[in-house]
Amino acid sequence: MARKIIQVNKNPVYEIGMIATVFGKETQFFGELTFKKSLQINGTFEGEISSGGFLVIGEGAVVKANINAKVVIVNGTVYGNIEAKEKLEIQPSGRVYGNIRTAKLKIADGVIFEGSCEMIKPYEEISGKVSAPKTEAVSQVN
Repeated sequence: MARKIIQVNKNPVYEIGMIATVFGKETQFFGELTFKKSLQINGTFEGEISSGGFLVIGEGAVVKANINAKVVIVNGTVYGNIEAKEKLEIQPSGRVYGNIRTAKLKIADGVIFEGSCEMIKPYEEISGKVSAPKTEAVSQVN
């Protein structure tokens, strides 16, 4: 009888799905980071982050970056501005030192947040509508 070997993916799973890539606790990354699916950072990152997917800042992680993503979950520390087009969650161990813009916001008890917050229209509404043309006022001197 042949045995089947089953590999179990140990990446974390959240309500929004399973994490595709994980930067470990010993990872240090500097620069511009773009990705399409999902990423969890458990180490240190410094630079810029841009994604159409979701980003998880793991507990104990330190991120010094401006972040632009669809969904952001913060369990660690972020120094920089965050724009989450759909949702931003700051968990009890999370710390955010910067301004945030998001369509939905969830902040747990015990969070440290220093900055301002701007609520934006949900991502689906923005991408589904055609914006009206800009009009300019022109003055004439005779």
